[in-house]
Amino acid sequence: MELGRFHVIVDVGPVGPDPFELTRSVIRGGAPLVQIRPKGVTDRDAYVLVRRIAELCRSNGALCVVNDRPDLALAVGADGCHVGEHDLPVRVVRGLLGLDAIVGGTARDPVAAAGHQRDGATYLGVGPVYPTSSKLGLPDPIGVSMVRAVADAVDIPVIAISGVTVDRVPELIRAGAYGVAVIGAVARADDPYAMTVRFVETICQSVAAS
Repeated sequence: MELGRFHVIVDVGPVGPDPFELTRSVIRGGAPLVQIRPKGVTDRDAYVLVRRIAELCRSNGALCVVNDRPDLALAVGADGCHVGEHDLPVRVVRGLLGLDAIVGGTARDPVAAAGHQRDGATYLGVGPVYPTSSKLGLPDPIGVSMVRAVADAVDIPVIAISGVTVDRVPELIRAGAYGVAVIGAVARADDPYAMTVRFVETICQSVAAS
């Protein structure tokens, strides 16, 4: 399966926009991959909600990745899982999900990136690139120069994340990013569908120009 260049992270929890309707909007806008992030719900509720969103993605030809939870990814038949530095190691998740699954790993420097590649990562989520309010407790932003350093160190796609806006997409693609991932830029937009269209168009234009 081809990894999409625009990843929309959708929070599933007691606060924020309706995750099902948000997913419907971004898929309609052309987002090729949705990453589901369960937060603040029981495992049973997370399973029900994530399964529903995974089925929506599947029926519309979009990829579905579950954040942090390979067990949920397996349970709902998602396309894969993304893990951070405090989650199960990439090599363990690869072993659990199999060779055909998408396995993403968070990397903030070339050494970690190369290690994830050796352990079987499909792609790398690289960041935080810019400051963001969408996730608390993140380390200091690594900047565009580190995105370039990571991209030069590996042969798998680099997805830049954190504080990404439409206007910042061109410089990230020029730095070697394969694509970008967003949370608030779409979830908090007045029109998530229209914002998704803008991101997809800008990424396509930036890739063509690079």
